Amino acid sequence: MWVKHKTYQRQNMFLVFFVIGLVLVLMFTRLGYLMLFQADYYGVRAKELHERERRIKAERGTILDRNGKLLAGNRSVSTISVIHSQIKEPEKVIELLSKELGMDQDTIRKKVEKVSLREKIKSNVDKETSDRIRNGKLAGVTVDEDYKREYPYDALASKVIGFTGADNQGIIGLEVTYEKYLKGIDGSILTMTTAHGTEIVNGAEDRIEPVAGNTLCTSLDLTVMEYADQVAATLLKEKQAKSVEIIVMNPNNGEIYAMVNAPEFNLNNPYALTKEAEAMSEKEKTDLRNAMWRNECVSDTYEPGSTFKILTTAAALETGSVKMSDTFHCPGYKIVEGRRIRCHKTTGHGSETFLDGIMNSCNPVFMEVGARMGVDNFFDEIQAFGTLTRTGIDVPGEAAAIMHKKENVGPVELATMSFGQSFQVSPIRLLTCVASIINGGKKITPHFGVSILQSDGSKITKLSYPDQGSIVSKETSDQVREALGKVVSEGTGKNAGVEGYTVGAKTGTSQKLPRGNGKYIASTIGFAPVENPQVIALVRIDEPQGLYYGGTVAAPAISTLYTNLLPYLLEKKGEDEGIQKKENE
Repeated sequence: MWVKHKTYQRQNMFLVFFVIGLVLVLMFTRLGYLMLFQADYYGVRAKELHERERRIKAERGTILDRNGKLLAGNRSVSTISVIHSQIKEPEKVIELLSKELGMDQDTIRKKVEKVSLREKIKSNVDKETSDRIRNGKLAGVTVDEDYKREYPYDALASKVIGFTGADNQGIIGLEVTYEKYLKGIDGSILTMTTAHGTEIVNGAEDRIEPVAGNTLCTSLDLTVMEYADQVAATLLKEKQAKSVEIIVMNPNNGEIYAMVNAPEFNLNNPYALTKEAEAMSEKEKTDLRNAMWRNECVSDTYEPGSTFKILTTAAALETGSVKMSDTFHCPGYKIVEGRRIRCHKTTGHGSETFLDGIMNSCNPVFMEVGARMGVDNFFDEIQAFGTLTRTGIDVPGEAAAIMHKKENVGPVELATMSFGQSFQVSPIRLLTCVASIINGGKKITPHFGVSILQSDGSKITKLSYPDQGSIVSKETSDQVREALGKVVSEGTGKNAGVEGYTVGAKTGTSQKLPRGNGKYIASTIGFAPVENPQVIALVRIDEPQGLYYGGTVAAPAISTLYTNLLPYLLEKKGEDEGIQKKENE
């Protein structure tokens, strides 16, 4: 019996030793596997455990006008944070930060007492304030480098340039379109910590330097922008208008020198609203801000009125539906399918040529021309002009045209469309079509971006825009240009003239929907010189009070604008051509 018991004990001991041995073999095998095959992985995990990353924001790229003048830049600011585990004198920290940052002590106390790796107190702190906090040398308080976007001209071209949010990311305008070039690459500081996440005093740091964003060089011209802004501000005040839009563009390549949407907003304080808005709900405030930031030149549509007659003229000439010498008769109206559609001159223009009809802006003439073309030809041509598509301009929110479906267009719709009513286009779409017609027929893409310059100035990347071919013949382009020149020298656009220069223009007046509400849009498109256009502009006045005809209120604005700008632009063109010639040599 005793022998059996002893044998049983030996078996148990053998089993125990066997199990222990097996466990040890497995442990050493696992250890060997981890050391030989997983060393890199666990090395990284260990490093992550003992390092804390602090981001260093990259300086955002600047935005320049075509002469290298700063339109959007940066100023140095700081982000103030606290590290709970390192704070030794919490009351002193609370007192200092409350005093320097102008914040309530209770708010700061909650952040200081919160058990977290890092708690941000405030961002966008100016350099002087952050220097004083840094000089306080209080343990647990960190001051990190940062940048705040700054716009030297406040509201100038605000809806075009756009602005950035708290994270320095583009919100609207060029700031968001060219975000990938402007934003840069953030750097970081890697600080050694204990296993509990406490930073090791005097521990080694790894610093990855940030890469600054690239510079955006634009076609905007500060001088042109300021002149256009002054004209818009004057119209807004004198005509008590709802808004005023002005676009100034190079008709040969689509470069935009100025785009004004008055009233503008302050880029350095883009969220500010009037005192009247304080009582509004948050949704109402959001809607109000969205309306305030809206670029009407690009995102709004309207009935262009008689300015569209430029396109009807080009389409009719291109299809051979009419010649400038063809004669018409205007009794002051035209009856289309029983509907009496009147001319602006109710007593009529009598007998006149097509050229006279353009100079007189005669609706019956254009209705007859539209009927001669027919629906198919009319639609084919305006589609070829690009009227029904977006331009591809390099700012967000471009609106599409609002047009009848071709199959729904009857004689009445065709008649009203021929002189610019019963459909809607955006200002930039209309101006681009006209520019393409008067520049010799070359279809262009309107744009602001010209080139991208690396932050160190080492490389320039020119931005390119597609060649879209011709939309009208040179002969048609020449005829339209000459006719629009006579609109100014002898016709309804006399108020757009500038002494010493040849200007071509077309005025327009359209009634806003619903008809009969007494609200109008006055507009004029003008270009110069007639023989070789170097600049084209559109002035649109939304709901002017008192006189509202395009030839009366918008055409003089073209004259005022060009009186100041033509000497500058034509001289600038000569200088640019001289520089280009030297570079080519």
